[in-house]
Amino acid sequence: MKLKRQPEDFEVEELPSVVPAAKGRYTFYRLSKRGIGTIEAVEAICRRWNIPSGRVGYGGLKDRHAVTVQYVTIFDGPEHAIHQPSLDLEPLGRLERAYGPQDFTGNRFALVLRDMTPGAAAEAGRQLAAASNDGVPNYFDDQRFGSVGYSGEFIGHAWLKGDYEKALKLALAEPNSFDRSDTKVRKASLREHWGNWPEAKAALDRSSERSIVTYLVDHPTDFTGAFARLKRDLRGLYFSAFQSWLWNLMLAGWIERNTRPEQRAMVDLKVGALPFPVGLDPDQRRLIDERPLPLPSSRTPPPDGPLGEIATEALTAFDLTWADVRVKKLKDVFFSKGSRQALLGVGDVRSETFDDPLHRGKQAVRLEFALPKGAYATMLVKRLTEASGADDS
Repeated sequence: MKLKRQPEDFEVEELPSVVPAAKGRYTFYRLSKRGIGTIEAVEAICRRWNIPSGRVGYGGLKDRHAVTVQYVTIFDGPEHAIHQPSLDLEPLGRLERAYGPQDFTGNRFALVLRDMTPGAAAEAGRQLAAASNDGVPNYFDDQRFGSVGYSGEFIGHAWLKGDYEKALKLALAEPNSFDRSDTKVRKASLREHWGNWPEAKAALDRSSERSIVTYLVDHPTDFTGAFARLKRDLRGLYFSAFQSWLWNLMLAGWIERNTRPEQRAMVDLKVGALPFPVGLDPDQRRLIDERPLPLPSSRTPPPDGPLGEIATEALTAFDLTWADVRVKKLKDVFFSKGSRQALLGVGDVRSETFDDPLHRGKQAVRLEFALPKGAYATMLVKRLTEASGADDS
């Protein structure tokens, strides 16, 4: 099975909840784009009209490797269109305030899976219909775990255990499949000279890593101080990744507790395999989804009852308790508070199989569905292909 062989194989349309009017200080536009990200598109619009980016409001970031439709506002924006090879911007009316994340309910997707056998293509369509009955686990997908390298260890976990040197080494020197060639060279040099900071500094070109090593030359054991010199956004991602995986494990345990073995399809993620429910009866779905699952954090009360037992088991695997999930020694990074729904509804489903013109003798299937805001379409695709037996290549 192949996804995203061409941008048209992954279409996303934002579902706005606002209705434009004839008056308002903010011009409301439909932004259609292909092959560029949302931020790049906004920058292109600002260059074209010579306006600051702060006047542009949008709801969410859309994939660059896709054909997407989303909505934006521009304060006192021109009431005419832009047509460029990679984007089209069309005015639809006016709003009284800037458009933002609160102004859309979800996204509609149209995906084309290619290079499939006729049986696998037909089964993917059937599984999409089944997913509308079962829902899709609201797991955090692989995008959340980009900071996890080949070792599979979490930077945030090392920090929580008080191993600040390990956390820094994972952040600076751990090999990762996303590393560019220059990053690979810097990381290899750091691993070779780790602890000998003058040699490590001499081996590095000018970079953010070299700035941190320069600090270690003068403060050779102050790993917390060195870690604090990483960009705040990056440090936030490190802790968010670990919290997200803990939450995934809680949801996995909750699904296992409320399903039979034959009702679970195991799906591989970057960090590990997780169960997806298949063939739920209404009572099971209602039970799994009856309460949101809290994000593990000492800033929120731990869950009680069976879910509390599952949370304890997930944390014990990392030699932690609920109270341990707090960031020490950093004043500008915190674990998030809040909760997430266990299952996401899949709505407005359609499927169509056809001969694949890109792979002779194979079939393709077009899958259309709507998901709530924040849901990962790729997570649904994994559920469909695993349950249908398609080879995800």
